[in-house]
Amino acid sequence: MISTRRGTRKKSSRLRKLVVLIVILAVILAAMIALWYLLAGRVPKPIPVPPGPERPNAQSASCPDVQVVVIPGTWESSETDDPYNPSSNPASLMLNISRPLQEQFESSRADVYTVPYVAQFSNPVAIPPDGQASYNKSRAAGTAATNDILLRRHQECPLTSFVLTGFSQGAVIAGDVASSIGNGDGPVPADLVLGVGLIADGRRDPGTAIYIGTPVTGVGAELSLDGLKIPGITMTGPRPGGFGDLADRTVDICAPSDGICDAPPKALKPSNWLSSGLRLLEYNNNPVHAMYNSYVVDDSGTTATQWIEDWAAQKIEAAPFPAHY
Repeated sequence: MISTRRGTRKKSSRLRKLVVLIVILAVILAAMIALWYLLAGRVPKPIPVPPGPERPNAQSASCPDVQVVVIPGTWESSETDDPYNPSSNPASLMLNISRPLQEQFESSRADVYTVPYVAQFSNPVAIPPDGQASYNKSRAAGTAATNDILLRRHQECPLTSFVLTGFSQGAVIAGDVASSIGNGDGPVPADLVLGVGLIADGRRDPGTAIYIGTPVTGVGAELSLDGLKIPGITMTGPRPGGFGDLADRTVDICAPSDGICDAPPKALKPSNWLSSGLRLLEYNNNPVHAMYNSYVVDDSGTTATQWIEDWAAQKIEAAPFPAHY
């Protein structure tokens, strides 16, 4: 009888130790996951800007009439790149827009500035880590750098107009900044923005902008996977308020079967798993996301980059000529 009690006590003691060990491991795991999320970065918050002073009748002669802000896509920029002669990726898609504009216009008429930012998208489960910045951190850095050039230019040159354009991650950033401007909470007044041109926008929301090219049935990947949160990657869904006052000045290009901007709607909804899974077959080894320099968007054979460049040039040509002192 005594032996049985001792055996029971030993089993009970081992069980308690096992429970304590499991609890300790669970706490450590939870702490590691929390630290992982913190280190991976969070989605940037909009920067509210108080209304500026009343605009003057003239601005400095050093101010351009139009400020063009170009935002490259993932792996097409770096924090140290020259904003007037970007060279970190000679194959950057946006060079097909920025360089022709620089050649066509004097810098006094249109200052073409390519936003330098980290432009990376790390694999959150890579072992060992791939050493890249997370999507959240990269996107936050790009958003901050874009807001910075807009804020600085507007403070220095209150009569200068703006054109924003971006590709892929750069389109997400350009679209987010444009949304904040159009909804009255951005770095510059909406009436100074001549237009916003987006190519392969990961937050593409049908009906919120003027669509150019072959119609697609999908949505941006961040709408498709809305609510997905893993360390460093937050899918933020549609932009609240869309583009607001800039809706009629925002153009959107997305090639069919580009999983970044033509993803299946509500892919995480269980009833959509089968149809979404079938769409995945379109994306496997599909190079369409890298082919916007040859993707034709109209009957005249105009490619996506040519169209945005022509569109931006027309905006610049029609822009006001502020008085200078």
